[in-house]
Amino acid sequence: MQDYFHYFNRQVMLWGEDVQASLQNRKIVIVGSGGLGSSLAIALGASGIGHIDLVDFDEVSVHNIHRQIAFRVGDEGRLKAEAAAELVESRCPFVKVTPHTVRFDEFAKVPREYDLILDATDNLPSRAQIDLYAKQTETPWIYGSVEAFNGQVCFIDRSSFDAFKIMDRQPAGIAAPIVMHIASLQANLALRYLAGESVKKDLLYYLYFNDEGELVTQKFQMPV
Repeated sequence: MQDYFHYFNRQVMLWGEDVQASLQNRKIVIVGSGGLGSSLAIALGASGIGHIDLVDFDEVSVHNIHRQIAFRVGDEGRLKAEAAAELVESRCPFVKVTPHTVRFDEFAKVPREYDLILDATDNLPSRAQIDLYAKQTETPWIYGSVEAFNGQVCFIDRSSFDAFKIMDRQPAGIAAPIVMHIASLQANLALRYLAGESVKKDLLYYLYFNDEGELVTQKFQMPV
């Protein structure tokens, strides 16, 4: 364990060896291995979460690479979940990452236990499926979405995802830094929760840049 605590020295300084060691026994699933998902996998794998499952059936395309930091030129055509799992395990020898290269509705048919579910999808129907799965398994989940220079994050415990049932519309483009920013907020909520620190639940954070270029954060209590 000496090598383990040396690797995570700066986090051990935050909360001690016992809490850091407890993260080795935590198991999470990240649904989606694109922009948010690859950033989440790297951040939480590097933090010492012992078991990470990645769910994504898609392949890497050249237009993904600018904002999906687990991939590089030459990865085109590889399965995203497999490529991301390989990278995370190469960076941290203390994490086991298992790729599941199927759609989430297929993945959800097999009973599994997790400490936390993280949404890294890009559409409302998939998030509705995650919410249903989370409620059925009594597992909290963290919602995240990005568009243009804006983003949303919410730790969903008791609240319902029905509040997000809005009309479909064509999505805007996405700036790469906002993807990393929202993933970072999701990862921080996840790490605090898994380490036993306080987390505000069922509160939606909406972040955007106003006309003056100021980053604004609004908070909305989610309906239960």
